[in-house]
Amino acid sequence: MFENNTINLELLKKRAHNLRWATVADGVIPLTAADPDFPSAPEISEAICSFAKDRYYCYGPAEGLPDFKESVANYFQKKRHVPVSPALTFPVDSAAFGIFLTCKAFLLPGDEAIIFDPVDFLFRYSVEAVGATAVPFAIPPDTIKVDFGNLEKLITKQTKMICLCNPLNPTGKVFTKEELTQLGNIACKYNLIILSDEIWSDIIFYPAIFTSIASIDEEIRNRTITITGFSKSYGLAGLRIGAVIAHQENHFKMLMEASLHYSTIHGANVLSQIAATTALNKCEYWLNDFLKHLTAMKDKAVNELNSIPNFKCIAPQGCYVAFTNISNTNKSSQEMQEFLLNRAKVAVVPGLKQWFGDGAEGYIRMSFATSDEILSEALYRIKLALK
Repeated sequence: MFENNTINLELLKKRAHNLRWATVADGVIPLTAADPDFPSAPEISEAICSFAKDRYYCYGPAEGLPDFKESVANYFQKKRHVPVSPALTFPVDSAAFGIFLTCKAFLLPGDEAIIFDPVDFLFRYSVEAVGATAVPFAIPPDTIKVDFGNLEKLITKQTKMICLCNPLNPTGKVFTKEELTQLGNIACKYNLIILSDEIWSDIIFYPAIFTSIASIDEEIRNRTITITGFSKSYGLAGLRIGAVIAHQENHFKMLMEASLHYSTIHGANVLSQIAATTALNKCEYWLNDFLKHLTAMKDKAVNELNSIPNFKCIAPQGCYVAFTNISNTNKSSQEMQEFLLNRAKVAVVPGLKQWFGDGAEGYIRMSFATSDEILSEALYRIKLALK
């Protein structure tokens, strides 16, 4: 399923946007947005076609299709050891919207929310979009263990939320249960909401172990809003489908009110819910094989990048992105990105503040969710250009 001949480059060049094949010049290999080059599991398209053939595309429930809610709840109960109620689970049109929605529901203008640095730009964007202030907490890419005691120093009377991204995009760090317990206890001490983005939680590389913060204890769980999605695990980015999980009823009501789902201004696509439900219920085999392939690609990327003078790549514990320190090349992140694009014909994501925060400068990020042949060619071009 994950050989080079399964990738349809002609279709990707028409359909894969967001810095990928459809938006780069011919001959450029895009290792940019974290979106697989492989087609999704066949059961997903079969389920969409089966639903669509009846030709009824009616409004769905504002709270989500019952099967979707059940499948998400069952997944968290069995895989994450979190007692999730289907009634407190609902679909959103992406995990990205779930992050924004949680900020909208729990933050007011003048409030503060702590975000990690570096981290995906969506956290800062979402906090600031509702008039609150994003306060960065530095987690250097080479940090083995995080002392969340230092985070406590950032808390003020205006602090209302801690934004957790686990695994951490772009560094690939997977937080330990001990670290998450420390973070959760701080949230309890200061009466803070925990926004837990777990979209990458299926992409974990041995021996790392993923822990959902809501599984630690009831007190931590009751102040956590868990967000997940299906684009990273199952290649469904274009279907724009995620899930938001509350762990107490009043939080669910606040989120639903903020979502505007009852007004039909917002809502999750019914076909997308069918796709996600099928992925969770029938496609674990596909995900397991995908993870095996990604493990091999991770090892290749890390080994090859570390063989390049002045490059240093720490093996990610999760996520299928390699975050590489290029500061010893005497090029900025932007300069290295432009050099590789122009000289190697490989597109990467530069560690700019606009993408990941101040802590990403001196780094580049590249996705390795592609075939062995494409990744090998990209790495060969990078090495050749830098010679």
